[in-house]
Amino acid sequence: MSRIGNKPIELPKGVSASVNEQTVEVKGPKGTLSMESHPSMRVRVEEDSIIVERTGETKTDKTLHGTARSLINNMVVGVSEGYTKQLSMVGVGYRAQLKGSSLTLNAGYSQPVELAIPDGITVEVVKNTQITVTGIDKQRVGEFAANVRAIRKPEPYLGKGIRYVDEHVRRKEGKTAK
Repeated sequence: MSRIGNKPIELPKGVSASVNEQTVEVKGPKGTLSMESHPSMRVRVEEDSIIVERTGETKTDKTLHGTARSLINNMVVGVSEGYTKQLSMVGVGYRAQLKGSSLTLNAGYSQPVELAIPDGITVEVVKNTQITVTGIDKQRVGEFAANVRAIRKPEPYLGKGIRYVDEHVRRKEGKTAK
């Protein structure tokens, strides 16, 4: 039984939600997000909360119950507060810069790597080596941050690469000379 799915989603001030058949739309000060809920889920809005109920008791319905509630909660948090991922570049000559609507990374390759910034995502280069990715859609912010990190993942011997600010890279001991 899903315990997360049973919790109602509280709507903060300035956030409104509407349900049209299976489409859930959430509006807030930062923007608007919508999603299609699964046909076996029933979503309803009551005063200042959203309630997600399942129509059946199959195993699939039970697993989707918590997932649907979490996705709607992520939409509510996104339009009210937004999501942020911070990345750090560690290495000699590693740097990032914005060029129009693309992010250019010098990450130890012979040529700089350019990534197009998707719509709805804001990228800010705080220092040459600090990148901040913000947006209202948790999935898109996380995916873009993961794509930036995948350019040069942190390696365990010297610790060079692109990592999340709060990420701990486990270091390995190198070879020892006899």
